[in-house]
Amino acid sequence: LLASTEMSSPSLKTGAYILIGVGALTMLMGFLGCLGAVNEIRCLLGLYFTCLMIILLTQIAAALVIYFQKDTLKVELSDIVVDLIENYDPSDEDKRNLQDAWDYVQAQIACCGWTGAKEWENNEILKNKSNTEYPCSCSNRSKDLVEGGGFCNLEDPVNGTATYADWPVHEQGCMDGVEEWLKDNLGIILGVCTGVAVIELLGMILAISLCKNIHSEDYTKVPKS
Repeated sequence: LLASTEMSSPSLKTGAYILIGVGALTMLMGFLGCLGAVNEIRCLLGLYFTCLMIILLTQIAAALVIYFQKDTLKVELSDIVVDLIENYDPSDEDKRNLQDAWDYVQAQIACCGWTGAKEWENNEILKNKSNTEYPCSCSNRSKDLVEGGGFCNLEDPVNGTATYADWPVHEQGCMDGVEEWLKDNLGIILGVCTGVAVIELLGMILAISLCKNIHSEDYTKVPKS
């Protein structure tokens, strides 16, 4: 959902570019580390140490940006989702992947809209049908969830019109659902992040230790193209 370049905010784009850069650096780091350790080349081990340090500092910087800019990111994400809901169209193949991703979020978290189901009343298609249809992925009925996405027909609408209050959908907005999920899994998230940081620190320590134990370098061991 957040990877969509046509709807993402500048902050989210910057975050995506940072992750791409870290991924590329990780691949380079692994190659340099293996080559330096096998052939006992201090220069390559030094580059390995430097790459690990840059990755660790980048992760710390990203965590600080998220923490101090969380309100801004929340507003930007809200704008993205609200625009997606208003322009949601099951027949639009160009936005199919993005819309399927949002349907998945609503179905998995059991939520509807960003702050609530009322936001779906602003959808152009639903307004034209007097809200006698509703998003299937919001439904609290298992038979609607089989559809996966798109709109489901409301049974027996009054005078051919309805409001979100008449829909058989979840009351909770996805913003609250995501926040609850993060709170419930905060321990796991922090544990994984701490584990990754510890592994990176151990790698830096091992690289320095190996460098100190290498008294002479034989560059003839380095593969030549």
